[in-house]
Amino acid sequence: MRHRRGAFLVAVVSVFVPLLVGVIVVAACAGGDVDERVSGQWHGAVAVPGAPVVVAVDFTGSRSGVIDIPAQRTGRHPLRDVVAEPGEVRFDVPDVPGDARFDGRLDESAGAIVGDFSQAGRTFGLTLNREPVPPPVRPQQPGPPYPYVSEDVSYPSGPITVAGTLTHPAGDGPFPAVVLISGSGPQDRDEEIAGHRPFLVLADTLTRAGYAVLRTDDRGVGATGGNLNQSDYADLTADVVAGMDYLRGRPDIDPDRIGLLGHSEGGYLAPVVAARPEAGVAFVILMAAPAVPGTDIVLEQGRRAFTEAGATPDQVDAHRAFLLDWTAALRAGALTRAARLSETYNRTLPPDLRAVAEPLNSENTPYMAALAAHDPTPALTALRVPVLAFFGSRDVQVTPAQNEAPMRRSLAANPDTTVSVFEGLNHLMQPAYTGLPTEYESIETTVDPLVLDTVTGWLGERVPAG
Repeated sequence: MRHRRGAFLVAVVSVFVPLLVGVIVVAACAGGDVDERVSGQWHGAVAVPGAPVVVAVDFTGSRSGVIDIPAQRTGRHPLRDVVAEPGEVRFDVPDVPGDARFDGRLDESAGAIVGDFSQAGRTFGLTLNREPVPPPVRPQQPGPPYPYVSEDVSYPSGPITVAGTLTHPAGDGPFPAVVLISGSGPQDRDEEIAGHRPFLVLADTLTRAGYAVLRTDDRGVGATGGNLNQSDYADLTADVVAGMDYLRGRPDIDPDRIGLLGHSEGGYLAPVVAARPEAGVAFVILMAAPAVPGTDIVLEQGRRAFTEAGATPDQVDAHRAFLLDWTAALRAGALTRAARLSETYNRTLPPDLRAVAEPLNSENTPYMAALAAHDPTPALTALRVPVLAFFGSRDVQVTPAQNEAPMRRSLAANPDTTVSVFEGLNHLMQPAYTGLPTEYESIETTVDPLVLDTVTGWLGERVPAG
């Protein structure tokens, strides 16, 4: 499933599968007076097994309303075909593949609206209550005052300016440093997704342990310039090197003890930089990093996405055939052909599975071509610095079944390598039930404490902060 704000290597073809309550961009229909028993704000959770999706609905008229989806940072988006009456409560969620809709009624004895949410032929229970939507519980998310220094920084990377946050212990240093490299898609410096900020939690943990940490906005996000979709891996690795150069120019940073932590697609970029002797990378940490070519990741994610969406074996096979042609066009730099293949294939799908134009077009870019073409093996094989690589056993984006063994093979010649799989964790390193991205928001933990302890312990043995 593709989540543009997600922290994981994307299933680039998920625009061709149903997305539960996706981004909603339509005009509201005007509605008349609404019965006070139904009017106003309601909230509940679509009962997806193991991964409930919290929604809030506000009926502003008997024929109008809006929906909020906190996990997807979707707010006040209009609904369509609304009926808000005690005996019948229904609405459609427009511009979402799969004909997303709710049908229910007011249960006055319970003081709730009860019914079913349907999408792409699947039905889930949904009970809407009067209570306001509670803010998500994020017990690990730190806030000021911090017991360390936190400062906004910026520096050039070629023609653009990269902006981010540098945290470091109080005092003069010089401190060892970690540069965080985010996953695929446009990420902010905290790698925020579903109300979680994993890079903020990682930075806080590492800085409390005595390390300086640099985390930045991706190209075109926040205060960083440029356009991610028009960038390739040469551009993105140059941004990493620019961050290291910036740190080396500071008297409070030890220039010989700067390492990289790459999450998901960031685990593609970190080894490319670290394999260059002139880069002077002191260590590499790979969190849920793919160890096989990008095309292989796309094919596996496409298979899983279509299978989980209930596609028939013939539909799964047809999807794979499309992906093989599409990724071949991307790797060849034939973006116009890739776009044509996408559009043609999209038209062959049932209407409820078709992608809308914007996400479809956003897949056929230099950035996506770089991902599809990348083979991590040469860079991983060349690494001769300490490497910690780890996966979550329930990660459905970068699965251990596909990536653990290749990671071990590629790093076999490196004398200081640790490769681990954490049982029960997902792509964000949260304790998970299904591992699906729809579950992220409902999990309180941002990064499992065992992962945080493992990272700081491993670092402390190789690059002591004292």
